[in-house]
Amino acid sequence: FQKHEFFVDMTCEGCSNAVTRVLHRLGGVQFDIDLPNKKVCIDSEHNVDTLLETLKKTGKNASYLGEKTVQ
Repeated sequence: FQKHEFFVDMTCEGCSNAVTRVLHRLGGVQFDIDLPNKKVCIDSEHNVDTLLETLKKTGKNASYLGEKTVQ
């Protein structure tokens, strides 16, 4: 699986819940939400475009930051 990092303009718990909801609906993903830094790190076999489109379904501004290297 590739780890991908995304910026999502989340401001509150409700925003991160929306992200959680759309990602659970997509399925086949493991993710960490970093609310203070407005980042979502996703571990998935889905491609970046699919993940980005999914995140945009929250109605939030979302963009791809790049691959996250696993230490």
